[in-house]
Amino acid sequence: MKCKDKVWVVSGGGNGMGREMVLELLKRGARVAAVDIHQGMLEETAQLALPGAALTLHLVDITDQQSVDRLPEEITRMHGNVDGLINNAGIIQPFVKVNDLDWPHIEKVMKVNFYGLLYMTKSFLPLLLKRPEAHIANVSSMGGFLPVPGQSVYGASKAAVKLLTEGLYAELSQTKVHVSIIFPGAIGTNITKNSGVEIKMPSGSESSNYKTLAPKTAANIMIDGIEKNQYRIFVGSDSKFMDTLYRIAPEWATRFIAKKMSALLGK
Repeated sequence: MKCKDKVWVVSGGGNGMGREMVLELLKRGARVAAVDIHQGMLEETAQLALPGAALTLHLVDITDQQSVDRLPEEITRMHGNVDGLINNAGIIQPFVKVNDLDWPHIEKVMKVNFYGLLYMTKSFLPLLLKRPEAHIANVSSMGGFLPVPGQSVYGASKAAVKLLTEGLYAELSQTKVHVSIIFPGAIGTNITKNSGVEIKMPSGSESSNYKTLAPKTAANIMIDGIEKNQYRIFVGSDSKFMDTLYRIAPEWATRFIAKKMSALLGK
């Protein structure tokens, strides 16, 4: 579905990939409702937008179901309708093993990454089903199909996003609502800071030298894939490579990633 002249809702639109997707959609002639929990970040996104861009800002905690339920009416009042939903908002966990991860962090990760996405999807889907053409794009992660030690709960939340999105694709295949699942690899965002997580990378470790993809480049790949109605969108060569490797040799791939990440876990 082409972006031009369509109304798109983007969660996590205040920073990182979400911000870059908002800006890219606006460049392609779309109208955009940016959703985020941080007012200051939303305002920074607005300052970066083209003058006169059709952008509205919506301060919403997506883990608050009642607030999310009010959002479709608010956005349609401002834009007239909604044609596309990009569920991008997400956080990571502290880089520790499951045994050392406390319940508040576990619950927060699941609420933001899975339930928040589900609340947004359930709230907007009735509107999308009424449109001549619509699109839902859910951002999972490379960690949603490949286990990463120290991010097991985060990975579980993104795996839930993966399977939910695949189920939606099947359920909506006979409708005008397209569905895409997005798998970013390593992207150069502030997700650790925005998640309230501090990760100290040992100097000289393999992980500290890992190359990341620029958020702007990632956003272009994602929006291009959405416009082509791609079912699975891999963002970054690392994501594409590990998807193939994990399907061919899952145990070997798991051990490979564990070795790469061992420095972060003190091993």
